[in-house]
Amino acid sequence: MTAFEDILARRAAEAQIALTPEQIGRFAVYYEMLTDWNTRMNLTALTAPEDVAGKHIIDSLTAYDAALFDEAATLIDVGTGAGLPGIPLALYAPHIAVTLMDALQKRVRFLREVTAAMGLTNTRCIHARAEEAARQAEHRERYDIAVSRAVARMPVLLAYTLPLVRVGGTLLALKGRAYAEEAAEGAATANALGGGRIHARPVHLPGLDDVRAILAVRKERPTPNAYPRRQVKGKGRGK
Repeated sequence: MTAFEDILARRAAEAQIALTPEQIGRFAVYYEMLTDWNTRMNLTALTAPEDVAGKHIIDSLTAYDAALFDEAATLIDVGTGAGLPGIPLALYAPHIAVTLMDALQKRVRFLREVTAAMGLTNTRCIHARAEEAARQAEHRERYDIAVSRAVARMPVLLAYTLPLVRVGGTLLALKGRAYAEEAAEGAATANALGGGRIHARPVHLPGLDDVRAILAVRKERPTPNAYPRRQVKGKGRGK
């Protein structure tokens, strides 16, 4: 077992996330490719084994909810960047067809290479802007779950993601210590886009003292055709 695999196994156990040796080995492939590609392009500021294991992979897996994921067939990761949280979720829930969407073609090239190397057969990687994809029949209100991490503040993120979620589906936003403030900021936007109340599920990452949460919004009604609009980006949880 490599140093990275040992760290990931320990952090997963501490977080009460069950990872098999085979899954840990495939995450090691992700780690090696992430750190290699990151020398040639900007994928992440965090490349130390401890950071990739805890702040990237375990953090991504905190979005997993068995009751929700067991009933889902499709998931889209909006603004996936280095494939977070979509790649960890695709490996952890292989029955779900995961779409990894990013606006930068060079990141999509990385995503295609790394998912192939990891042997993930339930992913597809697409080059698109969320506000444009959400107006296309292929994507609009087609997904059981949308996830996003470190893309935008909640009102903007809702406008990018909720139009992609089917009625009855759920948006999961991975947020940092300002999650309560962001939930309050996003309440009116969620309602305007057809969403219900924003529910917060606090999460804790082993070895860290910071505060994080998953903000969940259930899609209750179709999104009006006026959305999404082009908006100014803000920042969410850092990648």
